Amino acid sequence: MSPPSLIDTHPNLSDAAPVALSYELFPPRSPKAAETLWTTIRELESTEPDYVSVTYGASGSNRDTAVELINRLLLETTLRPLAHLTCVGNTPQELAGIIGELLDTGVRGILALRGDLPKEGGEPAPGSLRYAQDLIELIRRVEQRRSALLCAGKIAVGVAAYPTRHPESPSEEHDVEVLLAKQRSGADFAITQVFFRTEEYADLLTRARRAGVTIPIITGVMPLTSLRRLKRLGELAGVEPAPELMERLAAADSDIERLHLGVDATVDLANAALDAGAPGIHLYTFNEHQSALEVLDKLALPRHSRTAGRRAAVGSPQLAS
Repeated sequence: MSPPSLIDTHPNLSDAAPVALSYELFPPRSPKAAETLWTTIRELESTEPDYVSVTYGASGSNRDTAVELINRLLLETTLRPLAHLTCVGNTPQELAGIIGELLDTGVRGILALRGDLPKEGGEPAPGSLRYAQDLIELIRRVEQRRSALLCAGKIAVGVAAYPTRHPESPSEEHDVEVLLAKQRSGADFAITQVFFRTEEYADLLTRARRAGVTIPIITGVMPLTSLRRLKRLGELAGVEPAPELMERLAAADSDIERLHLGVDATVDLANAALDAGAPGIHLYTFNEHQSALEVLDKLALPRHSRTAGRRAAVGSPQLAS
């Protein structure tokens, strides 16, 4: 009898599926920021990610810059963009036009988000969409119309998931019900917002699966290397960063020490999520590549090669026949 294979003795490898890798980028706000961003893009491109997401300002405030960045990514790189799209403040007609514009550029992935509500308790514009699931359904209608014209393939629609309670939500259970509603509306996958404790992704996955959520839930992590950024993110997300990490970062003697502390903490979060069954890692880069690449080096993810796949397809005798 032959000895057991590596896959037989390691149940986590039995699926043999590679771990998805992606990054988040945001449109630059100045020529100097654009120069820095394109240095980051070239560095990240060398890791052959599955896609990069491109953020979209509140109420589409930087839409033109975001579309310009997406166009350049498609024309000048091998990267596949996932376009963020928010719906608050936009009518279905306006959003359908934006979706059509994105598809015309070659985008085949959209991250459908509600977006921030108007400040100071203002009401959304009359007729505007109010929830992410409404946007998902609109994307599917646009997709269907364009499929009838043979000019659009399947659009991958992603949504946000929350390992900890959303600041506007009454409970974590409600957050899961919202995620389930997004799935019913046609979402293909979810990416988590940032979290700071290793058990939080596994807890979310357990709650979601029990509620009937079956779509992949990808882990979103940010390199935890900047004390200022952590404090600001905690305020925006309504989630308190781990006090012990904040203390260690504050006590660090140098930027290098802070980098190493933050990278190690990020790797711990990502590994805990992978152990719980996360199908992918999405790194919030803040348009910086050093800490993202440090995290990636320490994770040693099982990956496929997109370049190798393209070379194999080009040389395939089936395609040549």
